[in-house]
Amino acid sequence: MTPKIEKIIVKYLTNSATVSDLDLLSKWIEEESNKVLFKEFVKTHFAIHCNMNDPETDLAIGRLLQAIRKERAFVYKIKKQPIYKYVAAASVLLVVGLTLFLNRAGESYELHEPSIVNETIVPGTDKATLTLEDGSQIALEKGAFIQTSRANSNGEQIVYKKESGKTKELKYNYLTIPRGGQFNLVLSDGTEVWLNSESQLKYPVSFIDGETRQVELVYGEAYFDVSPSSEHNGDKFKVHNSSQDIEVFGTEFNVKAYKDEFNVYTTLVEGKVVVEVGGARQDLVPSEQSNLNVRTMGIEVSMVDVEEVISWKNGVFSFKGKPLKDIMKVISRWYDIDVVFENKELETITFKGVLGKDQDIEEILMTIKTLSVLKEYEIIGNTVVLK
Repeated sequence: MTPKIEKIIVKYLTNSATVSDLDLLSKWIEEESNKVLFKEFVKTHFAIHCNMNDPETDLAIGRLLQAIRKERAFVYKIKKQPIYKYVAAASVLLVVGLTLFLNRAGESYELHEPSIVNETIVPGTDKATLTLEDGSQIALEKGAFIQTSRANSNGEQIVYKKESGKTKELKYNYLTIPRGGQFNLVLSDGTEVWLNSESQLKYPVSFIDGETRQVELVYGEAYFDVSPSSEHNGDKFKVHNSSQDIEVFGTEFNVKAYKDEFNVYTTLVEGKVVVEVGGARQDLVPSEQSNLNVRTMGIEVSMVDVEEVISWKNGVFSFKGKPLKDIMKVISRWYDIDVVFENKELETITFKGVLGKDQDIEEILMTIKTLSVLKEYEIIGNTVVLK
């Protein structure tokens, strides 16, 4: 299976496939060998419960294959209508994944039209606050073009210029991402950083030649694609956090260090990094993740599914066996909501599935309701109560 087909399947199951995507997927899936690949991919990556036997799982996937063909025909049909741009938005997609077709504990689930959009809770978007070296602040948001003496922003990304001549003194900027936000940053050395909701990064507007290039993830989550030392006369790159330091020998990695969590996770995607805690150093190779317990300062390393860890950067939430309490913490940051567990037993219920970050909050909650023992939920203002 090619990466392109994998992406189309993910887009379909997260309510973002285009007509051309459906066309390609429908034709590809007609091949018997591709049906086998499709089934294995969906079983591995999406919401198929481990207690489902094979006949039920195969039946669910078979129904999904039929739905893809029907939906493609439906989309083509409405596209011919003058009001296509209005009708298309209301077409029924499989926003809650495969388990809508599964029977569980004697209960039958059917596909219904999505709930009415909740107007008080909206998905996150590109936005941030830039704090300049003099302490002044600039709001960055989608659609707003900003220019400073050292950087330009189109509202989705801020890019710093490489300073002409030699930098003699470090001057720092801060990029602060609120709840319900995300932003992309290109440092003056060409290093690219993606910042998740509720995060803050401190960095020099320009680095000093011959010295270590160092930035600080004050809190939150960030994905780094570091410009290699070979392009900067051997100057190292480090990411500092109050609990650890990361020395970078390779390019791409993810760091998660939220203020309200007791663990700092560093996940290597490509290259090599060394995590430094106190006097100890821990090497990581691709697909390894270090887990630092900030209370004990103990560190453990394990192999992880990198795509799941960095899914937030690619526009989806991917959860595999995560407790509902942890899942709702991630969702609360993106939708800027408070979550109350009226039924405390729900906090430890595990969830497996992929959710689109652009989905309405009620679609997200209906998915969780379908896939877990969640009986009901209530939205009160910007608070979600799970019952």
